[in-house]
Amino acid sequence: MGSTTDGSNGPEGVGRRDLIKRSAALGLISVPTMGFLSACASSGGGGEEKAEAGEKTAKNPLGVNDATQMEFVLFDGGFGKEYGQDAVKLYEKSFPKAKVKFSATQKIQSTLQPRFNQGTPPDLIDNSGAEQMDMGVLVGKKQLADLTPLLDAPSYDDPDKKVRDTLRPGIVEMGQFDGDPVWIMYYAYTVYGVWYSKKALDSLDEQYPETWDQMLAVCEKAKKKGMAGWTYAGKYPYYIPFSLYPMIAKVGGREVLDAIDNLEPNAWKHPAVKASFEAYYELYKKGYVLKGTPGLDHIQSQTAWAQGKALFLPNGSWVENESANVIPKDFGLSVSAPTGLDSSDTMPFCTIWASGAEPFVVPAKAKNPAGGMEQLRIMLSEASSRNFTSKVKSLSAYNGGTTGITLTPGLESGQAALEKAGDNVVNPRIQDWYVKLQKEQIGVAGLGEMMAGRMTPAEAIKKIQGFADAAAKDTSIKHYKHQ
Repeated sequence: MGSTTDGSNGPEGVGRRDLIKRSAALGLISVPTMGFLSACASSGGGGEEKAEAGEKTAKNPLGVNDATQMEFVLFDGGFGKEYGQDAVKLYEKSFPKAKVKFSATQKIQSTLQPRFNQGTPPDLIDNSGAEQMDMGVLVGKKQLADLTPLLDAPSYDDPDKKVRDTLRPGIVEMGQFDGDPVWIMYYAYTVYGVWYSKKALDSLDEQYPETWDQMLAVCEKAKKKGMAGWTYAGKYPYYIPFSLYPMIAKVGGREVLDAIDNLEPNAWKHPAVKASFEAYYELYKKGYVLKGTPGLDHIQSQTAWAQGKALFLPNGSWVENESANVIPKDFGLSVSAPTGLDSSDTMPFCTIWASGAEPFVVPAKAKNPAGGMEQLRIMLSEASSRNFTSKVKSLSAYNGGTTGITLTPGLESGQAALEKAGDNVVNPRIQDWYVKLQKEQIGVAGLGEMMAGRMTPAEAIKKIQGFADAAAKDTSIKHYKHQ
């Protein structure tokens, strides 16, 4: 990639527009990868009998048995667990004889995979984090309950309005994989992008860069003042796509991301992918990435960034809550749509990734699935949504819930970015459909190696295309496509 201010010539005299037109010669490099959720494919043990249904009433539209325990396992991550505990109290108030077994963990897969195999899963699971169970596998192996009864139930606040009619656009569709059934309820609504300190940018007398040449110039300015341009979760490099994927869409159009999601042949060979990989690799080559970043986890990288050691951080809107104890009050937390390449980009600069996040599921073999769905119905009320937003600084799937809340800097910035984007919002599905491919292979084995300087962009693309091709040919997994 070029390093001149006009972007016309690179080190070998190749312009950025020429790079868009060039294609990489790709092949397959295979590397060992650890198995992931293989045991979840089996139905295993005899399981437990379903709880008897309760009487359906206006206050109990899902027919919850008010004397049956409901078990809820929450991911204890960036949003914490208090919002879940608060929702449980409302459930217990509605069903005082029902004992709720609530727990929070970061070890979702290792804790719950054995229980899926035994046929004794909890009634509601927040399936998130580094140990997220592969949703594509769970859906493909019929391990999840269809949430349509929840969506068609009266909303918690207004009996004349269905739950589905209270949700933000796209939430229902995200939970669908094939046809009408909805397998997942994404509870949070996340804005992904490049997070930064407005105070730090102001100290450099700079605005957020909209083209890659401007990005390099800002990073060079920061470097001269002793600040790295970028850091990221080096141990979990699948955070990098939070800004890289929207950049690919900007350069080549949203159809490039659709082709990647669909595991289409040669999707990763698209010139927009190569140009975007080259751009990010340039951050490494020019020394703009915080030293030691490949060894940092998400908390360590966010802390270093909050301490002013790096200017930019690819992340999601949960970062405001997750790093609240280290972000200074005068930080000026802001998020931007990722920087594009140049004026040849297909989509406008404001193009951003925003979508449902924090996936909640009700297992098909849950003993009390009606209880799990009722807990979600409570969480999708205006009061619970407002509680979630005020406590964790993130929007929820409920289309509202911000009335009376003083928006925090990050939340306000995220809403502004969404308003600016308008219809230019992308939502890559590969992280939902193929978790192993996205995290272990594209993230760790591909982008992680490239950004650590152990692999060139061409080598990374070659390896990732190989992984995608292998996934497309793997008859043991269910494949999904954009409709």
